[in-house]
Parts: sequence; C-alpha cells; structure tokens
Amino acid sequence: MARKTGLIRPTGGGTTAGLARLADTVCIIAGYVAAVWFYDQADWRTDDTIATLLAVLAYLLVAETTGLYQTWRGVPIPKELVRVWGTWVPVIPMLLGVAFLLKLSDEFSRVATITWFVLSPLAMCTVRVVARLTLRRLRAQGRNTRQIAIVGVTEIGEMLARRIATSPWLGMNILGFFDDRTPDRLPELPTGRAQLVGTFEDVVERSKRGEIDAVYIALPLRAEPRVQDLLRRLADSTASVYLVPDFFVFDLLHGRWSSLGDLPVISIFETPFYGVDGVLKRLEDVVLGTMALLVASPVMIVVSVIIKLTSKGPIFFKQRRYGLNGEVIEVLKFRSMRVAEDGPVVKQATKDDPRITPIGKFIRRTSIDELPQLFHVVGGSMSLVGPRPHAVAHNEEYRKRIQGYMLRHKVKPGLTGWAQVNGWRGETDTLEKMEKRIEHDLEYIRRWGLFFDLWIIFLTVFGRKVRQNAY
Repeated sequence: MARKTGLIRPTGGGTTAGLARLADTVCIIAGYVAAVWFYDQADWRTDDTIATLLAVLAYLLVAETTGLYQTWRGVPIPKELVRVWGTWVPVIPMLLGVAFLLKLSDEFSRVATITWFVLSPLAMCTVRVVARLTLRRLRAQGRNTRQIAIVGVTEIGEMLARRIATSPWLGMNILGFFDDRTPDRLPELPTGRAQLVGTFEDVVERSKRGEIDAVYIALPLRAEPRVQDLLRRLADSTASVYLVPDFFVFDLLHGRWSSLGDLPVISIFETPFYGVDGVLKRLEDVVLGTMALLVASPVMIVVSVIIKLTSKGPIFFKQRRYGLNGEVIEVLKFRSMRVAEDGPVVKQATKDDPRITPIGKFIRRTSIDELPQLFHVVGGSMSLVGPRPHAVAHNEEYRKRIQGYMLRHKVKPGLTGWAQVNGWRGETDTLEKMEKRIEHDLEYIRRWGLFFDLWIIFLTVFGRKVRQNAY
C-alpha cells in the first residue's frame, strides 16, 4: 500500500528462476516507489518498507503455488502474462487485510495504492515480454540453443520435429531421429527435415559424451519395455529426458498431469478451470458481467415494455438446460415466441417461423433476447463465454448421436461462445451442423485462456459471422 498524502510448470529453480524472482522483486518495489513519488515525493518511512516487503513475500509465496517460476521455453507469452496477474491478484486482498487488521489503512493513499497495484504487474509483464523477445531473437540467430534428439520415427515424433523446425525461437536444434527399426520398416520422413541418424544405442552413447542436451522419447504406449530400458541407460548421462507419449490416440480435453498422493496421473477429459484459472474465469464473469448488466439495463427495460405491449404472455421465458457437469439449470430469456416449449420435444426456431412475435425476430437476430442471462453470469450458473446451453430435450437427443457431446458440460455454459462467433448458431437441421458446433465447443475448452475469452467477446460484438442463422 502506498503512503497517504494530502493530494489525493512444476516450480522452477536455477539461475533463470532466480533472476525472475529478483526481477519481480525489483518491479514490486519500483512500482511502489513510483506511485509514492508521483503523489507525494516525501521521505521513505518504515511503513513503506514493511508494505513492500510484505508484498514481495506474499507474491513469492503465491508464485510457488501458481507455478510462475517454471520453465516457459516454448509456452506462448500470453499464458505467462496471465499467470503473472493470477499470482498478483491474490496478493491485493492479503495486503488490504493486513492493513485493516493493524489499523493502518488511513496511513496509505487509496489512489497511490491502486496505482501501485496496477504498475507493479504491468512492470513485471513488460520485463517478461522484453526478456522473451530478446531470447527469441538470440535463439533464432543460433544462440542459446539446445541439441535435441528424437527417439522414435512415429507420428507424434514427426509432429514434434515439425513444431520445433517451424519455431526457431525455441532455440532447439534437432540432431535427428533415432530408431532401432531398419529403414524399410520406417515411414518416409519429409525431405529438408530431420532424418534418421542412428539407433537407440547411438543416442545413449552420444548422450553420455555430452553431445545431446535433451532426448525426446516419442514411442507408442505399447513400447513400454523398450522405453523402460532406454530410460535406464540414459540415466547414465546428463541429458534431460522427456517422454512424449502418444496420448493423441485419445481425444484429449485439457489433458494435464496431476497426482493422487505420490501416484502421478494424467487427465484425459478435464475442465481447464481449476485453481488460479478458475479464480480468473470467475473474476472475469463477475467484473465484465456486472459492467455489461449495467450497460444493458436501459435496453432490457425498453424491451420488456415492448414485449408486454405487442403480444400476450409473460415477458420472460424460462427453459431447462444443462449446466456445469450436466446439472439442470433454468435459463432466462426474453420471450420471442408465442409458445414456451420445455417438454420432451422442443422444436427449434426456423427461418420465417410463424411462432415468432413481431419484436421477437429483431431481438433474436440481435441476441437481445439473451441479455437476461447476464443475471445467471453474475450469479454463477453461467459464464460470459462458454458453450451455449441447449434445451434438455436436445441434449438427450444428441448425446446419443455425437461422440463426446457431453464433454461440453465440463465448463459452465456461456452467454456467447466460440461456435457462435464462427457462425454455428441457430437451427441445426442436419447432424453435421450440430457436430460442427460441438467441435468448436470442445476446441474452446482445449484452447481456453483469458485473452481467448476477450477475443470471443470482441467477435460477439463486431464479428460478421455471429448473426448468421439467427432466426
């Protein structure tokens, strides 16, 4: 807290992680100094020292739980920046709580404190962006590179080689593939890419001689005995060894490593909203949802009056839909039809549907009929962005016809979604249309990120495809 004035991956270690911790400490202190200097320019006090030390200590402790200081080589920059904010945000209520308990709140300027709370994470993000861009440039020039060996001429091995070859900023130089099979039993490798250069024995010997920095084992799951033998022999070298199991034989939904006690496990079908990511998602819904609700309130009042004056029936229409984990929730909409179907059979709206009221056509096409769902977003049963909720009758129909259909319920349903901004909304008169919608819903869950959500919200307002098939 700044002084009050009258104006008013696993946690990383080593050198890189140490420098990152030092840089964050400097940014937190520098942010405080800048905020205080701008609003006061007075002498430094003991309270200032205590505030900055508490902030640094709290931040470093939270960072250990969020995995901020893991190795970020190969991970997109936005993911690291989101993690910085996800680490800093919990520190704010901790500091405010300490100030309240010690009755020191009046000693600090609210304006300067807010400035500090914003400046410090911005500084940390700026340092990271500069560092990452600098490293990218150096690695693209052949500096700070690692010598890589890929064990196994397999589909997953080729995918790995292609990813590295098209990403020179990763700083990885592929020495080649290593496989015990004879050339006539191997698939043909693309020309201009890494080629077969040796056997398992060769990769072990070259690793022992220090010629290889990292070995990526890309063998199929059925090759466990060979993998075990290779790991045992590579343990007699200093090379880093990574297992790249072919989990792509499964349709992974946010797959990640976890553990049950001392037993490591990997998720095949999982929600992305655990821990810090879950807090960020909920914070996004509460903050943006509340703002949207305030902005939309005048429109909602006007629409309510028009609906009441132009057609008989209630203003709102409630329908049972599936929410998080397949639990049934009631979703609120402005009534746009003369009927209110919510039984075992629900007929979708079609073009020039005679059931649609005069105002209904307009509010459906502009999605104004969905605005009452902002109450669900703020309340917690829905999210601003996510797979659109379907009527229970449609869920029961399509879960039997489309593999993986129910996986869309691993997250909260959304007011808008990736499928909708790509034109896959409205009537699904063919199975293919629903399959494309589900495909986009599952892609959203796999790719989720805070910036991805913001991009979808932007496309919802300004995108061209979002109003396609809106009847």
